[in-house]
Amino acid sequence: MVRTIVRGLTGFGVAASTGLVGCVSPADTQRFEYAQIIMGVETRITLFAPDEPAARAAARVAFTRMNTLDGVLSDWRAGSELNRLCARAGTGPVAVSDDLFAVLEHARRIGRDSSGAFDVTVGPFVELWRAARTQRRLPPADAIAAARDRVGWSLLSLDAEARTVDLAVPGMQLDLGGIGKGFAADAAIAVLEDAGVPRCLVDHGGDIAAGAPPPGRDGWRIGLPGRPEPFVLAHAAIATSGDTEQFVEVDGVRYSHIVDPATGLGLTNRLRVTVLAPDATTADALASALSVLGREAGEEMLTRYAGTRAWFE
Repeated sequence: MVRTIVRGLTGFGVAASTGLVGCVSPADTQRFEYAQIIMGVETRITLFAPDEPAARAAARVAFTRMNTLDGVLSDWRAGSELNRLCARAGTGPVAVSDDLFAVLEHARRIGRDSSGAFDVTVGPFVELWRAARTQRRLPPADAIAAARDRVGWSLLSLDAEARTVDLAVPGMQLDLGGIGKGFAADAAIAVLEDAGVPRCLVDHGGDIAAGAPPPGRDGWRIGLPGRPEPFVLAHAAIATSGDTEQFVEVDGVRYSHIVDPATGLGLTNRLRVTVLAPDATTADALASALSVLGREAGEEMLTRYAGTRAWFE
């Protein structure tokens, strides 16, 4: 996509989170683009607004929302809400924020529908696999066996009325890497729409959420490597999962950064999956689930999710 204006946001003041832009004709808007590193990845917001101050203010509140979610969903930040929850695993139900509950509720549904191919309780395996990738060796079999007792989506219990989460086994660790970026992208779109900037696009490290299309267009044109024709998105999202960039070779076998909950090891199927869905939370999680399930089981799973499509490469 061609960028007409690209500016950072560091040092600018924060405007109110709603009502930043009044009723403006699409013909009177300009295209602006901003970028920050959030959740460890480059995050780009493209939007149409009447002028630069309005665009900058809207982007700033969207970035602020996403950074706030990083403090909720991160398994890297020691003081994140997610890690505080995991520290209480095995102690009974814990009250959590609306954001964390919403992510876990969505994740649990996809975990159930994928028969555990998508599993946010996979954190103990992920911890072992991160070390293995650095050391370029497989995790010890006894370490995987010990971690297995702390992994399983059925060990995650949610109470919607009380808004509590119960992690059944001490030492459980949740990993939202397969759903958190999509959730943050959706949250940014919602903030921009509330700010009166509905014509917007959020690219959160490859998880792409689109609001209303640019003026005079039927959608945002998104080109992906290896695809001759661009996707056209409006009020929809797209996400890709695979080992194109993150993998390690051990004893001649290429392992993905995506951990299979059934084995505790990185995938070896060399599959790249792109998912189109009504929202980025769903697209992100389904792309991860389908990478594990493969084409046949993945396509069957998609029949349960209206408005979704997948491409397997």
